Amino acid sequence: MRRPLARPDGLERMLQTLAAALPRQGVNVRDPGAATPASLASSSTVLQTLANAPASFARLLRRTSAQPGTLEPERKPDVVALHFAPQAAPIIGKFGKVPRVVHFHGSWVDEHRTDRGAALVGPLRYGLERMVYHGGTRHIVLSRESGDVLHMRYRVPEERIRVVPGCVDTSRFALRVTRKQARKRLAIPQDRPVLLCARPLIPGMGLDDLIDAIFMVKLAVPDVFLVIVGTGPEQELLYARIVARNLEDQVRLAGFVSDDALPQYYRAADLTIVPTVVMKDCGLTAIESLATGTPVLVTAEGGSAEAVAPLSDHLVIASGGYRELGSGIADALLGVRVMPSADACRRYARKHFDHSVVAAQIADVYRDAIETY
Repeated sequence: MRRPLARPDGLERMLQTLAAALPRQGVNVRDPGAATPASLASSSTVLQTLANAPASFARLLRRTSAQPGTLEPERKPDVVALHFAPQAAPIIGKFGKVPRVVHFHGSWVDEHRTDRGAALVGPLRYGLERMVYHGGTRHIVLSRESGDVLHMRYRVPEERIRVVPGCVDTSRFALRVTRKQARKRLAIPQDRPVLLCARPLIPGMGLDDLIDAIFMVKLAVPDVFLVIVGTGPEQELLYARIVARNLEDQVRLAGFVSDDALPQYYRAADLTIVPTVVMKDCGLTAIESLATGTPVLVTAEGGSAEAVAPLSDHLVIASGGYRELGSGIADALLGVRVMPSADACRRYARKHFDHSVVAAQIADVYRDAIETY
């Protein structure tokens, strides 16, 4: 969690926000790399964060078989929160008889399904995941869809699973600048309908479908302008696709944008697009966009759809490729799909996804794990 954007879905950014909010809910957060606890609260409940460097799969297996020794009794936490099976597996034995809460962020096997040698390594990854998940007292998932995966594929009992959505610090996205001011700062056209897509440029993000969709949208809304924020190995291929579709005037690859600048991009847009196809989504982009007052269109894949559907079902596009995506975007820009107001977006984000709201729900699951262990 110490490397910015170490994961492609913004999940680590969300977890850092959550860890900062937990002390206000009576959960002490300790960083073993610091001389003193990062924050103390009037509670004996402790969340100990472990910084694990990325490792090869073979190295993970060696570390898992090493059976690390348990902590001294006075250093044992009341509950251990595990994120990411490959990093959690090597330290499972360290805490002895302590309740564990597993935060399930999606299947490790699915995330690497397209990797070279995935067919060979996949069963080993699955076995490692099952070992981690089956040791959980409680399991937290970001959506009902993820809960179904955890139950059906990994055989985790439904009664152990709790759905808690993703979170953001909504105050950080409550900018006082107008859309016009934000566009001026970012050199974005003032007189065109602007779309934003903040995604890493990697396979499974639906970016190729999005570019093809803009080719369709251009027929109905000729002055449409899409800004794609992010970097990755697909950058050259995506740019070639833009050129092949003659969309240089409609699509801009903005490259890397810092966390500090990202809210400005959300504020500058009329609409944010989340075109997930394969890789499951924690819904962070959608939540961040709503927190700035910018409505968001998402496909029905991943956690984004569950996050935004209660606000308006017009925000969810049926999955199926660039035609459905292009039609949905055009309808939104032309007013056929009625988008919620900026105030409605901000209120919804504050009520359901602010880090204080979500941290309280997480703390309740930790306490439940302690009481029922």
